[in-house]
Amino acid sequence: MKLSLSPDDAAFRDELRKFYRTEIPEDIRARFRVGQALTRDDIVTTHKILNDHGLAVPNWPVAWGGKDWTPMQRHIWQDEMQLASVPEPLTFNAQMIGPVIAHFGSQELKERFLPPTAALDIWWCQGFSEPDAGSDLASLRTTAIRDGDSYLVNGQKTWTTLAQYADWIFCLVRTDASASKKQSGISLLLFDVKSPGVTIRPIKLIDGGYEVNEVFFENVRVPADQLVGAENMGWTYAKFLLGNERTGITGVGRTKVKIGIAKQYAAATRSGDGTLLADPVFAARIAELENELLALELTQLRVVSNSADGKPNPASSVLKLRGSELQQAATELLLDIAGPDAIPVAAPDIASPGWAQRSGPGYLNYRKTTIYGGSSEVQRTIIASTILGL
Repeated sequence: MKLSLSPDDAAFRDELRKFYRTEIPEDIRARFRVGQALTRDDIVTTHKILNDHGLAVPNWPVAWGGKDWTPMQRHIWQDEMQLASVPEPLTFNAQMIGPVIAHFGSQELKERFLPPTAALDIWWCQGFSEPDAGSDLASLRTTAIRDGDSYLVNGQKTWTTLAQYADWIFCLVRTDASASKKQSGISLLLFDVKSPGVTIRPIKLIDGGYEVNEVFFENVRVPADQLVGAENMGWTYAKFLLGNERTGITGVGRTKVKIGIAKQYAAATRSGDGTLLADPVFAARIAELENELLALELTQLRVVSNSADGKPNPASSVLKLRGSELQQAATELLLDIAGPDAIPVAAPDIASPGWAQRSGPGYLNYRKTTIYGGSSEVQRTIIASTILGL
């Protein structure tokens, strides 16, 4: 598959390119481009602008705000967004629970949740991982016991990203403890995080931030009509959701931007009689990374064009595996360029460039990319069994 664009696709790209750079606030894009933290309001502002112009959920069914685009147009939409350093529509809404409700939810759930999910009038968080069920998600222990017209939920989730901002949670729960296989007996429930019995506690990460949380459930009463699809079919819905998440994690455009920034800094960094960018060894390292990123982009196009009918594409594991590795490689590149100037992360009053001080926390934070959405070990197992037939 080649990346050359038809005249129509080139015009589509140019229209999006102009929109992203004129309609999305420049200050938000500038901060996002260099890795500065965005506020909840920044994320909501950007998402709502995209949604108001029909650009927040193009991968959804057309009846619920999606676009009848070609695979190439969908790729252009995301790639140009990343290249313009526009924060993407909130992943939990646009890539995760929205498509699941659209494909598997009842008509009532669709009408109730899809419009506010697309508009980010509801901020969702993901209740999947547990202290003893991260990469082995099927071992989850959080229970939901049917009690009349509701479920009583008890248990704990962890690494729940941005739960401190969330309104609702989509939560995997065990509804049949006697199921013969651990993947069976799991259901997917939706409920308000402000429900009685829900406690959210932040986890401080190695980069000093509070991006993730522990979430505790103690006799949380959830109306039974907030069950997605059929009871005990949650593992099927989770696989569909994770397939979408893994494809979205790839981040080709974001990694292109990071490499571009790295080249700018390397060109301004002295090395011997010239610059770091002119050093043949360093230049070869960048060239190799760019070539690997191009190969990943071609693979991504192939996966997108072959995904249909709501079925998870196992090749999304290839994208997640390699995409997360290349994101880490780009942050390592920035860290190496910063050199000793990355150290003042622990002493911010020491004079050094802001980008260099952020390279340390950025490098540390991106160690997570080979873990969340299914660790690299899990992805290799999926690739071995479902693609290679081993």
